[in-house]
Amino acid sequence: MPGKITIHSTLLFVTLIYGFNYTVAKFVMPAYLEPFGFIVFRIASATLLFWLLSSITGTDKIKSRKDFGLLFLCGLFGVATNQLLFFKGLSLTNPINGSVIMTTSPIMVMIVAYALGKESITVKKSIGFFIGAVGAYLLLTKDGVSLSKGTFLGDLLILINGSSYAVYLVLVKPLMAKYKSITVIKWVFLFGGIIAFPFGISELSTVNWTIIPVTIWLYIGFVIIAATFLVYLLNVWTLKFVNSSLVGSYIYLQPVFATLVAVAFRGDQLDVLTILYSLVIMLGVYLVSQK
Repeated sequence: MPGKITIHSTLLFVTLIYGFNYTVAKFVMPAYLEPFGFIVFRIASATLLFWLLSSITGTDKIKSRKDFGLLFLCGLFGVATNQLLFFKGLSLTNPINGSVIMTTSPIMVMIVAYALGKESITVKKSIGFFIGAVGAYLLLTKDGVSLSKGTFLGDLLILINGSSYAVYLVLVKPLMAKYKSITVIKWVFLFGGIIAFPFGISELSTVNWTIIPVTIWLYIGFVIIAATFLVYLLNVWTLKFVNSSLVGSYIYLQPVFATLVAVAFRGDQLDVLTILYSLVIMLGVYLVSQK
């Protein structure tokens, strides 16, 4: 078993990649690729990589139609809906808001798990949900409620994206216990790509690939290889040695890294209210995450 320093260094590296992803993706969208077109390209490329890897490492045979149905639903919520809404939302908001709102994921997971009868809700979790919801509401409405200006619509789409990913996390759990991780993820990405294809193919078909500079190609490669393919494999590797709650706790660092990167490379501004509402959200998520 690798040492604690190796495991935590890996988790820190994954979180740093996520932090960079918010800003890197903003450089690509919408100047060179529209959000839905970018997602189709991202999913298709990652799917190819996962299937190539599975051909090398070996894979399981899916045992029943029910499992294929679950894989399809995982592709719908965990890849297609999740990523389409995330990139569309990110194109309409800033990396700082996006990264903070994504930390509400554990709250969404709790709600979905409770609705499906997978988890009970304690008093502490209820208080955490209320605090987190208040923080999210304050952050969403900080610049007013408007679908045509400000960051409200983008923030809202990222919040819905977090809910979709929460459904995926609950649905995928029995599959991960039954099959190899690479088996699950290759099918999830394949189904997700099929679902997302009609939404992004028109945007992808209008891309002028000849005018994309080398720098932007490097950004696109970062999103596909580092922020999609690599981080998943590293997270799966760490889960062999530590529990999922430890891995999930690193989500608290995402806004820190995303903010530092956004301020340093995009010149984004960090105001006092954003910091205050972010702390409220994180307090709520912390209470929800407690056993």
